[in-house]
Amino acid sequence: MRKNLTNSLVAAAVIVLMTTATACEDNGKSSDDKPRAAQTPAATTKAPAADAEPAALPDMTGKGLQSAQDQAQAAGFYNLRSHDALGRGRMQALDRNWKVCGQTPAAGEHPTDVKVDFATVKLEEDCPGSDQGGSDPEIATTMPDFSGKSVKVARQTLDASTSLTVTDASPQGRMVLMESNWQVCTQEPAAGTRLDGQPVTLTAVKFGESC
Repeated sequence: MRKNLTNSLVAAAVIVLMTTATACEDNGKSSDDKPRAAQTPAATTKAPAADAEPAALPDMTGKGLQSAQDQAQAAGFYNLRSHDALGRGRMQALDRNWKVCGQTPAAGEHPTDVKVDFATVKLEEDCPGSDQGGSDPEIATTMPDFSGKSVKVARQTLDASTSLTVTDASPQGRMVLMESNWQVCTQEPAAGTRLDGQPVTLTAVKFGESC
């Protein structure tokens, strides 16, 4: 009799536990879950950037490009670039092989975040009377006169979709590989022709050679 009573109590307890568990599942949360206030991300306010402090930019004219860059950074200027002052579009891959012909802006007080652009030539070259490479070429709608200009600049001036053929103007028949080292001798179509997708043909020799 006592055993039957115990079994009945156990069975009743199991039924109560199952009923409680089912109720919790129906509610989608356990008995100790409490409703929480909706969480919203905290508003973040970004302080406006303060104006860069002014500093004295030295005159780098005549210095090696690497030294000019080092001195500009020592003065607090880090937004630095350089370009080929002869307008041939050459890259300054080894800064120590180039010298500064001029700079923009000129020496003086400037905000330290200003862009400092050095006009440069190779060490063995003379600086031109005026900077010929201070701005990127604009895409031409009429054929420019490319005579004496670098093949690289000619290519940059033409629309990217233009079919361009470049050959050696000398009898040697060399491959025109480093286009910034080659100057244009002849061109087709002629200067002034409206460009409307027609192919362009150039002949060229290396700088220092005669066409």
